[in-house]
Amino acid sequence: MEIWKPHVVVAAVIEADGRFLMVEEQTDAGLMINQPAGHLEAGESLIDAVRREVFEETAHHFEPDALLGVYRWRHPAKDRTYLRFAFRGVVSGFDPTAPLDAGILRAVWLSPEEIEAVRNRHRSPFVNQCVADYRAGRQFPLSLLNEMDVAE
Repeated sequence: MEIWKPHVVVAAVIEADGRFLMVEEQTDAGLMINQPAGHLEAGESLIDAVRREVFEETAHHFEPDALLGVYRWRHPAKDRTYLRFAFRGVVSGFDPTAPLDAGILRAVWLSPEEIEAVRNRHRSPFVNQCVADYRAGRQFPLSLLNEMDVAE
């Protein structure tokens, strides 16, 4: 029997002055909009992963201050299930010389209305849901996460 494994991803919902940091990226489905997000790598904590992904995709240094939520979605066309850990937080700096990940065309600050206007280009249903949850004030302490590296 094959063991089923979800694709674990992290994402950052970052707001400043009423605008959210988003990325425009080239995907198999065309040009899409997403929060800075990516896969958890082996041996990496969720917090380290979201810091890394934000920097790789936007050149902004990110410090998470709360867990926004945990989201599950089955991509119907790919028959894959994604488990997203979304974090709230702030950017603490920007490196204009840092290259962006392959496929990322640009990082852009968008208002909620601008994000909604391009809903047909959202990478997943997570995009709108995370913005809505952020605007509703949803947050959980980072202490909710218990990550243990146990020596064998």
